[in-house]
Amino acid sequence: MDFREIIKEQREELESIEKRERIIEREYLDKAKKFLKYPNILVITGVRRCGKSIFSYLLAKENRFGYINFDDERLSSVKSEDLNKILQAFYNLYGDIDYIILDEIQNVKKWELFVNRLRRTKKVIITGSNSQLLAGELASRLTGRYINITLWPFSFKEFLGLNRIKTREVYTTKEKAEILKFLDIYLKTGGFPEVNKFGKAILPQIYEDIITKDILFRYGIKKIEELKKLSKYLITNFCQEVSYSKLGKILDIKRVSTISNWISYLENSFLIFKLKRFDFKLKQQFIAPKKVCCVDNGIVNMLAFRFSENIGRFMENAVATELQRRKSLDPFMEIYYWKDHQQNEVDFVVKYGKKVRNLVQVTYAVSKDEIKEREMKGLLKAGSKLKCSNLLVITYDYESEQRIERKRIKFIPLWKWLLE
Repeated sequence: MDFREIIKEQREELESIEKRERIIEREYLDKAKKFLKYPNILVITGVRRCGKSIFSYLLAKENRFGYINFDDERLSSVKSEDLNKILQAFYNLYGDIDYIILDEIQNVKKWELFVNRLRRTKKVIITGSNSQLLAGELASRLTGRYINITLWPFSFKEFLGLNRIKTREVYTTKEKAEILKFLDIYLKTGGFPEVNKFGKAILPQIYEDIITKDILFRYGIKKIEELKKLSKYLITNFCQEVSYSKLGKILDIKRVSTISNWISYLENSFLIFKLKRFDFKLKQQFIAPKKVCCVDNGIVNMLAFRFSENIGRFMENAVATELQRRKSLDPFMEIYYWKDHQQNEVDFVVKYGKKVRNLVQVTYAVSKDEIKEREMKGLLKAGSKLKCSNLLVITYDYESEQRIERKRIKFIPLWKWLLE
């Protein structure tokens, strides 16, 4: 196979996208560029179609580079022994190069040795739609020699930038109304780049690609319909507690280990992520039900069909994904939810080391009177039990600060918190 034609076409496609479309600088870009100053491999992981290809192109475009995307049907038969031919094709097309981008490299088996050799003389960027990209041989061979960045669909700040809405320190009433209008759109349609380009009609295709390519094909799942039912159940019951034994009964799957494996596959593809219930005893964390959140509100809205009835939960999912995005840039950050035996609950516990730093409650409220008493009760109880005084309530559009039971509680609108 002559790889030069494919390499040239893929490069031209990226360059044409940059010319004809509005490309915004992702929040991670400057940090990623700093990582490339050192002789490390930069690994960019994240859910399919979240912008990893363009992101890697933007990192290298000002330098001499070679790019190839293995998520191309013409490359489906590529084996590890072909990778050196691809390197030769790069040299043939571009001469000497400094950067090499291997996009969706997990599609090629035993690629690790090739990358290990490349990193000695090149700056290497690899991307993948599976969190297990670094498991196994690469991790053991390259201990301390790679840095991983997880890319997410657009944050709200990036979403506003894409729509030419400038963020400021102070907003007029008109500017705030415009931001709230775009917040409603963002909560419904999410942040996948292609949704802004093609509209929400592209979401079923994105979802189907994740399920089919990143889960069914990758793991050789035979019970296809059962896995699809599990995925849909988890996403339509987003931000709610689930237990594996209950899921097994609902889906008529006898082995809990099967449920556990399938959920791990959904997590590895970045479609969902779990929040553990916080407890100082690790055993209790392990056995307690988990909350499942979805990587993007657009996929939730596509499957759930109940946005108007569940705006509060869509807000909660948006906060969950934003916390995960911030966590991906801060390795010391841990995120949980909290619940006691009296069913008092807090949506998010943010922990650093041994210390609980923040307790966060999310509520669809535009005034003080709309905030439910049980939400405040849960926050105050958790604050006392976890010895945390930094209590935050994220509202739809209510801002204030109050002292209740000797604790200071800050109320902040969702749009403002997302732009912090």
